[in-house]
Amino acid sequence: MTPEEFRRAGHELIDWIADYRERIESLPVRAQVAPGEVNSLMPDTPPETPLEFAALLDELERVVVPGVTQVQHPMHFGWFPSNASLSSVLGDIACAGLGTLGISWESCPALTEVEEAACDWMRQLAGLSDEWQGTIHDTASTACLTAMLAARERASGYSEFDGGLQACDRPLVVYASDQAHSSVVKAVLLAGFGYDNLRLLPSDPATRALPAETLARAMADDVAAGRQPAAVIASLGTTGVTAFDPVGALVEAAAAHGAWVHADAAMAGSALLLTECRPLFDGIDGADSISWNPHKWIGTILDTSLFYVRDPQTLARVMSTNPAYLQSAEDGQVTQYRDWGIPLGRRFRALKLWFQLALDGPDAIRDRLRRDLANARWLADQVEATPDWTLVSPLTLQTVCLRHEPPGLEGDALDQHTKDWLARINRSGEAFLSPAQLDGRWFVRVSVGVESTTREHVARLWKLLQNAANESSLGADRHAN
Repeated sequence: MTPEEFRRAGHELIDWIADYRERIESLPVRAQVAPGEVNSLMPDTPPETPLEFAALLDELERVVVPGVTQVQHPMHFGWFPSNASLSSVLGDIACAGLGTLGISWESCPALTEVEEAACDWMRQLAGLSDEWQGTIHDTASTACLTAMLAARERASGYSEFDGGLQACDRPLVVYASDQAHSSVVKAVLLAGFGYDNLRLLPSDPATRALPAETLARAMADDVAAGRQPAAVIASLGTTGVTAFDPVGALVEAAAAHGAWVHADAAMAGSALLLTECRPLFDGIDGADSISWNPHKWIGTILDTSLFYVRDPQTLARVMSTNPAYLQSAEDGQVTQYRDWGIPLGRRFRALKLWFQLALDGPDAIRDRLRRDLANARWLADQVEATPDWTLVSPLTLQTVCLRHEPPGLEGDALDQHTKDWLARINRSGEAFLSPAQLDGRWFVRVSVGVESTTREHVARLWKLLQNAANESSLGADRHAN
């Protein structure tokens, strides 16, 4: 493809994307395909002759669009927001179009230095101290793994350069709440600590936060048993109910044992842009590392996960790689992001943040976050005011955790009722919600935060919830009779 052919095709693609975004509300929210259906529409053999671009767009429409769960749809309330603002999409196009190679400062000085600047902009917008220095990972899962590798090495006296964990005289232990994300468990396992050395501590039954005294007691018990506390992962906005661990108090408890504290704020970190929400993060400046995802609530298109540390030298000591073919005269004067994480190469991800901040502006982002908070509060108020509906956890940000509890229905029967009316909504394509469990019982999460979601959409969802739950109850009654 020549630059001129690219120009023509690019205009067609941009028009297609713009039209797609304009009509997205007319599409089913959840993909309406069966397993294997999309694959069956793909040719059995690779293309042998070039296809006209217009024909390829037709195939995109026929094969791909029906198999997409529309997370940009205003009636998408599942998981967490996964916004992809069109301003950041332009940054992603610029990133791909430049075709940069980010393996060192020398390979693309602009990539490194724009990333440094964009990370510092976000630090300032989040109200974090100037001690923090940041980089951009693909996801918070990778950031958490990176933090656990750094924590492992610091706690073991940098054992990677000697006998590794096998040579440690005491098991290294990691602590987190029982509400921590599954990626936390995965990171701890991949970092080699072993499941037996992971403590998923009981959260407070009312707030679902990890009490500092519970952490302190668990650490003391492990020390008495000959183990060494190595790391604590504070969940700031848990996936299930958006609970906030008291990070300042956890930092204090961890400090008694020299344990690394990683603040996992993957979705909720966006709320740092709002001064009124910052008390939820009190003490975060005492942590060793922080991760949060602008590609969630803020709306910078995937994959844009911020990772901040107060001591980059620890990362470099653990992650550094400096083969002869990557050495340059600028070494020691510049940031080498290859020494801040696992991959060698990296994309020019900072362009996505730059474009969104430059084209939309922070005030527009803050206004949208406040709109979502107000809409979540409105829905929570409806739930609390309506008989047979209940909030299963306090509302902290934009995730409303609810259950329909008809009289006489409890235990497994109530679980089945919850799953039935949730499935009824998701199958319809009118909205999408995700389930979760607390104390072994199912409930439904309503995550408010898609860029295009307004109060009208939340009100429409509330009617859908009530209708689906009532229909499920009637069906259960008929089955019982």
